[in-house]
Amino acid sequence: MSVPVRDAATVILLRDVGGALEVFMVRRSLRLVFAGGAHVFPGGAVDAADGDSDATALCEGRSDAEASAVIGVPAGGSAFWVAAIRECFEEAGYLLAYDPGREVVRLGDPEVAERFSRHRDALQAGRRRLADVCMEEDLRLAADTLSYVSRWVTPEGAPRRFDTRFFVGAAPTEQTPLHDATETIAHEWVRPVDALDRHRAGQVDLMFPTLRTLEWLAAEPSVDDVLAAAAAGVMAPAEFLRG
Repeated sequence: MSVPVRDAATVILLRDVGGALEVFMVRRSLRLVFAGGAHVFPGGAVDAADGDSDATALCEGRSDAEASAVIGVPAGGSAFWVAAIRECFEEAGYLLAYDPGREVVRLGDPEVAERFSRHRDALQAGRRRLADVCMEEDLRLAADTLSYVSRWVTPEGAPRRFDTRFFVGAAPTEQTPLHDATETIAHEWVRPVDALDRHRAGQVDLMFPTLRTLEWLAAEPSVDDVLAAAAAGVMAPAEFLRG
């Protein structure tokens, strides 16, 4: 029996520390059927609510027509950016959204952090949509901070199959990550070259798209260099499609 292929989105979050590039990774729960125990970038399936007009209208600096053209679909491309931002918040605790002053939302204040933690719990439980949170908090999704870099299709024979778009962006500086302890059981910031060394030593499990992405990142010295490469189409989706 053929396995249906679901649309999905993944976020590669980056930061510069001590002159070195680091990437944010989470470890998937060992109980999961798909890629259990693997070290991955935050991401997941595109939900129906990600494509709602009130959600896509919140995408700052990227219309649906523009988003669709970038990833090569007739319409509905904004849903991938919404899904990427939502999954990043749900799995990692990072929220790529602008406050009314067009600053990335700050979650350093304990009271604010607690309020957004409740929002995150409601999203994970399916009680609320990301659009509901944004409208309540007067936020817009920072879709313009995420560049599309690659597309991966899970090969036939896997228990779950996804058509996943990978996005890259800088991590918010005034937010603290926290894995969700359900689908993900650990998180870390790591240099791409160190993640690759640990994989070669058999210490971490990497799926092929994650491996190739880390190899790409290992050749870049800083966040700015990665974002410039992404803007220039250096990691072209057509070159990295696997299915």
